[in-house]
Formats: sequence, structure tokens, C-alpha cells
Amino acid sequence: MRHFLLLITLVLNTTLALAQSTKAGEWIELFNGKNLNDWKVKITGHPLGDNYNNTFRVEDGKMVVRYDQYDAFDEQYGHIFYKNPFSAYLLVMEYRFVGEQVKGGPGWAIRNSGAMLHGQAPETMGLQQDFPISMEMQLLGGDGQHERHTGNLCTPGTNVVLNGKLFTPHCIDSKSKTYPANQWVRAEALVLGDSLINHIVEGDTVLTYEKPQIGGGNVIHYDPAVKKDGQLLKSGYISLQSESHPVEFRRVSLFDLSPYMNKPKQLQAVLRELQNRKKK
Repeated sequence: MRHFLLLITLVLNTTLALAQSTKAGEWIELFNGKNLNDWKVKITGHPLGDNYNNTFRVEDGKMVVRYDQYDAFDEQYGHIFYKNPFSAYLLVMEYRFVGEQVKGGPGWAIRNSGAMLHGQAPETMGLQQDFPISMEMQLLGGDGQHERHTGNLCTPGTNVVLNGKLFTPHCIDSKSKTYPANQWVRAEALVLGDSLINHIVEGDTVLTYEKPQIGGGNVIHYDPAVKKDGQLLKSGYISLQSESHPVEFRRVSLFDLSPYMNKPKQLQAVLRELQNRKKK
């Protein structure tokens, strides 16, 4: 395993970003720019499939989160899940925060969203469950006053190994810059099963951890049968959040790396090719 991770590290160096397809058929446009047919919505207090108050929608070719039909937020945290689970991949998102937070949203959720990685199946979430058991690549926008890193890690119902030690606090900041509101930001998550996860912002690797596993707190009203503490997470669902601030995604794409996970040399070559594409 250490030899495998060394190969990956040598290829990644400090940056890895995808710009174009390298081989036909390996890119998956999770968001097709037209509709949400491949996605499932789960909002706290509402059954799976109830897109309460049209929270998630498509406008001008973008997947957006809107609150214009809300009177107040009332802790109705939402997630929109892609229909299929994945194990090894590079997820590419381009996002920005717009407008003002809806009335009743918590202070910490201003210009706050996220991509949930290796999440539980949406069908297994409780009606009142707030967040899926998953690792969150937290996406933040600047508030014009404070430093606010993006690409952070939060862990609803999970733990990870960070710098060789089990990390049990809820969140840790990345080393990214602060990006102001309304600016499009490119964020990527390189996920290699349960062996390695990198958070990448604008081409820079800003956080690295390994051995994602179920455990810890910071999730409520879950089914105890689903929360099997200590179980490594080798795969799961990807979802995007609605946490009370309007946000837009103009791209949500995925490059599937699972065919190469048992072929380290081929994986190394694919990652090198992707990195070279970025430099051209």
C-alpha cells in the first residue's frame, strides 16, 4: 500500500486538475446542464424526492440552490444526490455564491455549501436526518472581512486519518486562499477508494487525508443500522448541499478512475496524462 501511495504522490506532486477528456467515455457529466433527471433530493423533514419549495433547480444552464419560495430556513438542510455511487474518481466542480442568505439560516452557513463524498445512499437517510454520513469537502465564499478557506473537511458521522493519526474533530481548515463572493471557483476532489483523498482548489492540493471511516458524531436522526462505526468507506454517493445560502454550480463532472485501482502503473500513467493536459 505504501508503494502504491508513493506512486500516486509522485504523480500528483502538489497539483492535479482536469481540463479536458483524455479518453472518450471516461468523463461523466454528472450535471448535464439541462435538468436534474439523474439526481435525487433529500431535505430534512421531507421524504426523498420532495424538492421542497423548488430548492434545487436549473437556471441558465446551471444547477442552482434558491430560497425565493421560503419564508424561513428552519434547519431544512438539503442534499441532492447523483444517482450512482462511485469508488475512485476525480470530481470537478465550478461554483459560486450569490445573493443573500435566507432568513433563519445559521451564521456559520453564510456562503457555505459542500460536496459530500462517499456518502450513504439517500434511501437510507432518516426523515429528520440533517446530513448524510459522509466526508464533506466544504465550499466557502469570503465575507469581505475574514479569512475563509475553502476546500475544508467536515465529517458528519465519519472520521479520517490525517497525518498518520485518527482525526475525530468535526472540521479542519485547508490551506486554500479566500475567494470572494460571486467569483467562480474550481474545486476538485481526488478520491481513491479508502486509501487517499485530496482536496484541490484552483489547481493546488490544499488538504490530504486517508482511511475515511464511519464514526464520530455531528449527524442526527440517522438509522443506527447504517452507522457502523469503524467501517472503512471504500465507495459511496456524491451529493451537493443546500445550507441556507444561494449557490450555483456551472459544472459538476467526474473522471472515473476505478478501472485503474488495481493497476498502479496504469493509474500513475493516467494521472500523469491528466496533469499534463492541465499544463497545456
